Amino acid sequence: MRSGDDASFREFARDKALPLRRTAYLLCGDWHLAEDLVQTALIKLYRVWPKVRRKGPVDNYTRQILMRCWLDERRRPWRSRENRDGVVPEEPAIPADTGVSDSLLHALAEVPPKQRAAVVLRYCADLPVAEVAVALRCSEGTVRSQAARGLDALRAALQRQHDAAVSGRSA
Repeated sequence: MRSGDDASFREFARDKALPLRRTAYLLCGDWHLAEDLVQTALIKLYRVWPKVRRKGPVDNYTRQILMRCWLDERRRPWRSRENRDGVVPEEPAIPADTGVSDSLLHALAEVPPKQRAAVVLRYCADLPVAEVAVALRCSEGTVRSQAARGLDALRAALQRQHDAAVSGRSA
């Protein structure tokens, strides 16, 4: 890669790493996995940087790569295994830079993956429907329906949390 392309990629990666990390965290709920996803996405983007950069804005393509990395990671067999040794792992420290409450993060984890992706990109990353459709490789109508269903699932999860908290206080 030419030095000009290399420098422009470094600048892009420096400017977009934190927003991508936040989006990845909202998708997966794990800071370490979010960092891995962003790193993988940036490596894949680096490989095609000169070509992608010439074609125009790179943000949508980068989000699309990040989404594919996350979906691929969810399909990996070791992610579905559960350690049933009776020991509860320590909760990881959650940095305060998400701007999202813990209850919302826990509720978001209960939303199915494609719906969660639509909700995160549409409402957390504040992208228009057209850009979300490009990132998710689907129609705008699908984005709207997945986001609506995701919001319904999110509301239901938040309601369950609220009901559990209220019943826990009254017991």
